[in-house]
Amino acid sequence: MAPKTRRYDTARTKAAVLAQYGHVADAVRGLTGEQIAAASGVGEWTVGDLAGHIAWAVGSLAEAAALPPAEKAEVSVRTWPFATGPLADWTVDVQPGEGRPEAPEDLDALYARTGERFTELLGVLPGDRLLALWIGGMTVADFVVTRAVELVVHTDDLNRALGLEIPLDRQALAACVRVLADALAEKAPGGAVEVRIPPFAVVQCVEGPRHTRGTPPNVVETDPLTWIRLATGRAGWAAELAGARVSASGDRADLSGLLPVMS
Repeated sequence: MAPKTRRYDTARTKAAVLAQYGHVADAVRGLTGEQIAAASGVGEWTVGDLAGHIAWAVGSLAEAAALPPAEKAEVSVRTWPFATGPLADWTVDVQPGEGRPEAPEDLDALYARTGERFTELLGVLPGDRLLALWIGGMTVADFVVTRAVELVVHTDDLNRALGLEIPLDRQALAACVRVLADALAEKAPGGAVEVRIPPFAVVQCVEGPRHTRGTPPNVVETDPLTWIRLATGRAGWAAELAGARVSASGDRADLSGLLPVMS
């Protein structure tokens, strides 16, 4: 049985994305040159590379909006996690010819102009406007949901890399958890396993007998950040299970072969 399509409140999602971008921008303003040059823990990126990528992920709305609209929607929130693979190692220059953000003032300027333009576009672009993205046509409304995922995932990367405590907007965190949970259900459709990420998501997945009432025979439960790290390959199933950050009961509750769902 195909998973149901989840709906996202566009106004709330826009507010959440702007709030999370603001949290990251505030943190970036306080980084030192030494911190910017530090390893990010994401491949071979420095923290400066990661911070530049976050700004690019948000600023790409302006790039897409400047192009003629796409003819049709080819990518949805539900399929977007599977379309991002080719971009996993993509580092982007601050501006053509400027190079990567290697100093605090580079990041300050980058985040200021990106945030200003992003805020402006969110106020004028209709949600059903089709963007011609590098991965295919996508509505503005769906694209904004994916920015919540990018921002939450990479905020967590920055926090772990530098020992920071950049806040996570609750609505942005919820959207991120739900997108990645739905991607799992899309990748392994079925009703044999129930995956719970309280308080934000419950999905059923994996082919096999489907339960209809009572406690399911196969249950996986974890917290939002652990789920995000598992779903994006930042944590391993065996280690999180051994550390009791994941509980799994039932013969079919091993998700190691299905993770990550997005890289």
